[in-house]
Amino acid sequence: MEFPAAVDAFADHLERVRRLSSATVRAYRSDLRDLGASASGLSLEQITLDTLRDWLWAATQRGDARSTLSRRAAAARSFFSWAVEQEVLTHDPSLRLIAPKRGRTLPTVASKDAMTALLETQRQAAASGEPTALRDHGVLELLYGAGIRVSELCGMDVDDLDLDRGTARVLGKGAKERVVPFGVPARDAIGAYLTRGRPALLARAAHPSAALFLGSRGGRIGPRAVYTLVAEVLAPFVGADTVGPHALRHTAATHLLDGGADLRAVQEILGHASLGTTQIYTHVSAERLTATYRLAHPRA
Repeated sequence: MEFPAAVDAFADHLERVRRLSSATVRAYRSDLRDLGASASGLSLEQITLDTLRDWLWAATQRGDARSTLSRRAAAARSFFSWAVEQEVLTHDPSLRLIAPKRGRTLPTVASKDAMTALLETQRQAAASGEPTALRDHGVLELLYGAGIRVSELCGMDVDDLDLDRGTARVLGKGAKERVVPFGVPARDAIGAYLTRGRPALLARAAHPSAALFLGSRGGRIGPRAVYTLVAEVLAPFVGADTVGPHALRHTAATHLLDGGADLRAVQEILGHASLGTTQIYTHVSAERLTATYRLAHPRA
C-alpha cells in the first residue's frame, strides 16, 4: 500500500472505529502527511526509526512546541501500530520512538468576580431585547454554567434542553452522550433567548432549523462565531490576548473544585475519559490558593 493511501485508510479507521474527534483526525492526518513529505522517495516499508527521529528533529529545528512534537510522535506510533495490525507492514519502526514530554501549562482561568462582572454586563446588554444580545448571553451562561465544549454547544438542538430540570444533553468526544446540569442564571438567559431572540433569528433563515443557538442569518451557529464572541468579551477580564471558549470550561471546572466539588463529579460533568485530565484543575486551584496566601498572610 502506498503511503498516502495508508494514511487515508488510517484516518478512516480513527474516525469510524475509534470514533476520535474530527479535530484529532485532522491533526493526525496532517502530521502523517508531513512525515510522508519528509520521507519523500521512501516507501512505507523503507521508513525506519532513524527516519522518524530525523522527522521529529526537523520539527524541533523549526521551533515546534513540545506538545506538537508529542502529538506527532503519538500519531506515528498509532499509525505504524495500526499498519502492523492490518498486515500492511511486518514490523513497527516507531516502537522505540521517544518525543519530549509535554510541558505542563496551566489553563487560563477567570476569577469568580470577573465572571460575575462579565455575565452581568451581558445580562444588561440582553435586556435591550436585541436577538443576538439575547443569544450571546445564553451562550456565555451555558458555556460557563455547564462547562461544555464549544463543539457540544454548537451541536445542541432545542430538544436537548430541559429547562425545568436545568439539564442539557450534549454529544461529546467519541460520540459519547452525557447530561450536564446548569444553574438558574443560565436557565433564565436561555429562556429569554428562546422566547424573544431565537424566533427573530429563525425568521432570517431560508430553512427551518432545530439548532438551539442560531447565527445572524438564522442557521446553526458555528464554533468560529462562538470563539469570536468569547475572545471579545473575556479577554479584558483575564488579561490575555488570545482566549477562547475553552477558557470558560477551564474556569467552570476550577470554580467547581474551589467550591468543594468532588473530582469524580467534575470529571463526569466535563465528560473526561480519564481522571488524569481533570486533575489539571486541582493544580490550578492549588496555585490560586498559594497566590492568595502569599498576598494575604503576614508570614508568607
